[in-house]
Amino acid sequence: MDLAALEKQLRTLQADAATRISAAASTAELDELGSSLLGKRGAITEILRGIGALPADDRPKIGVVANEVRAALDASVSARRVALSAGELLERIERERVDATTPGPAPRIGSLHPIPETIAAITEIMSSFGFVVAEGQEIEDDVTNFQLLNIPEDHPSRDLWDTLYLQEPGRLLRTHTSPGQIRTMQAGGPPIRVILPGRCFRYEAVDASHGFEFHQVEGLLVDRSATLADLKGILDELAKGLFGSAARTRFRPGYYPFTEPSVAVDVSWPGSKDGWMTILGAGMVHPVVLENGGIDPETHQGFAFGLGVERIAMLRHGIPDLRAFLENDLRFLAGFR
Repeated sequence: MDLAALEKQLRTLQADAATRISAAASTAELDELGSSLLGKRGAITEILRGIGALPADDRPKIGVVANEVRAALDASVSARRVALSAGELLERIERERVDATTPGPAPRIGSLHPIPETIAAITEIMSSFGFVVAEGQEIEDDVTNFQLLNIPEDHPSRDLWDTLYLQEPGRLLRTHTSPGQIRTMQAGGPPIRVILPGRCFRYEAVDASHGFEFHQVEGLLVDRSATLADLKGILDELAKGLFGSAARTRFRPGYYPFTEPSVAVDVSWPGSKDGWMTILGAGMVHPVVLENGGIDPETHQGFAFGLGVERIAMLRHGIPDLRAFLENDLRFLAGFR
């Protein structure tokens, strides 16, 4: 191998490589070609392996030629890369172009849980009679939850409530929304027309019809001329609003420590499978409760009622198991869309 032969190989490689570089169709193909020509194991390196057979005086000369060829090929690769990159960028822009005026995917419509849906229905009906929503507190004290509602510590009716007590003495999770009656009366004088929806808690085994957590809506009206007839008329309209205009109500004597007289309210409507169903308890506010709320029972009287939201929802929608409300199953919620 002599100097002329090596130089010829380098020049032939340069001419052939220039053609291939110009024909490269993508930057990926160009990168692969550049590596095969200019890399550590590329074509130029392979040709220069024969430099050891040259006389010492010829080695610098072939080195100059090799550097010229390498620089020319490197310049050709760089120029072709600029051209290919520009074209690929334009192609990508066109491929990924987004029309901002095109409507996007429709949002997934969820479902309102039947508990807040039922509370909203009750609220809408009662608001037509001038009732407004008030909020109570879930952590109560024994005095407000029981004693001020005419349920002293030794009262036998306490057995009706399986109470969840807290470590702090006298504190508990409210067993009903009725403490809201006391707090509402103490917060401001009559006339009062409020409903108090919220969660309640009792220490009960969970089954299809019982739960340790449930919802109630308490209603309270206090003024100078409230009567049991007014209560009956409002509850009759509430039943019709929840179960249809053909719904009928039936009032039976009942017992609650915080009302006197007390009634249990049954409802029946076309299509109901079980005939008369008890939906709530109600009555005239007990004079002792009025006094504990800071209202003179000689000048004012009122009535109150309380109903279980889960029971109303189960009757309206035919839900057989109370536990379905807390299972967070999307298939269950989809039935109310």
